[in-house]
Amino acid sequence: MKNVTLGRTGITVPQNGFGALPIQRVSLEEAVGILRNAYKGGMRFFDTARAYSDSEIKVGAAFGGGYVKREDIIIATKTAAKKPEDFWKDLETSLNNLKTDYIDIYQFHMMGECWKPGQDNGMYECMLKAKEQGKIRHISGTAHKLGVAREIVESGLYDTLQYPISYLADDKEIELIHLCNEKDVGLICMKGLAGGLISNSRAAQAFISQFDGAVPIWGIQRQSELDEWLSYMDDTPVMDEEISAFIKKEQDELKGEFCRGCGYCMPCTMGIQINQCNRMSLMLRRAPSQGWLSEYWQAEMQKAEKCISCGACLPKCPYGLNIPRLLKKNIEDYREVLAGNRTV
Repeated sequence: MKNVTLGRTGITVPQNGFGALPIQRVSLEEAVGILRNAYKGGMRFFDTARAYSDSEIKVGAAFGGGYVKREDIIIATKTAAKKPEDFWKDLETSLNNLKTDYIDIYQFHMMGECWKPGQDNGMYECMLKAKEQGKIRHISGTAHKLGVAREIVESGLYDTLQYPISYLADDKEIELIHLCNEKDVGLICMKGLAGGLISNSRAAQAFISQFDGAVPIWGIQRQSELDEWLSYMDDTPVMDEEISAFIKKEQDELKGEFCRGCGYCMPCTMGIQINQCNRMSLMLRRAPSQGWLSEYWQAEMQKAEKCISCGACLPKCPYGLNIPRLLKKNIEDYREVLAGNRTV
């Protein structure tokens, strides 16, 4: 089992971490069972957010009330607040939901800029005060934009960074990993399966396990998914020649424009689910499921045909994608599959 220390926080946990976004989709009873099985299997890092509907409540139900010693687990959660009054409301709600007196890592969610002391919004000062009060232990942020992520790390103001890292990472994102180590900032790796584009969990695990100071949080919804990640706790995959060759092939296949599904482009002026419709071709090919051909998704793809190329989404994309052009390509591919002219 590989243990990972998250930079200057001194927090040391077994790889892997539990990403609690998906448990909002299952019942309370099922979620509690999965979370407790994760703990029994050796997981100690649990990441959630106010934005994940009842995810915090389920984490609190699983571990609150004395089921575990509070110091035996690390809880990270997030606030999407933009104003101090919303910050304090979110924090108190999270503490209540999680049934805890403190949060180990409190994160600004989906940061569009690196907040610093002295800004008019006073948001960073909220973090400092919450830490002084003992309600949080470490100040952190999450980002999808590389420039913002680098500024967070270089600022010296944040103890950890949460950023999408998978074996599809480019050279600049690999540099970010090394920068985190250089600046002693812990790296929490989200979207290790690239939002469903990656299906080889062993290769995904081997890639992230190469790096120090990085804890991957795998989104887990089912016991079968948990079992897969727990199997790597004692048998951590390593980057051998076979896995390296596989990853190189994957990277070559996905070079160029493709949507990572981060959702920064939303909301769409025409109500289009850009972050799903704009990668439909890849999902059909790499994660084939009849679910993508359901009446619901057919209706959503028809809605996508109403794109007016207004360009409102373009400056929001962290990856600089030509969203209307990519959307058109996905619509054309989807029509081909529905017509039976192309198999998945």
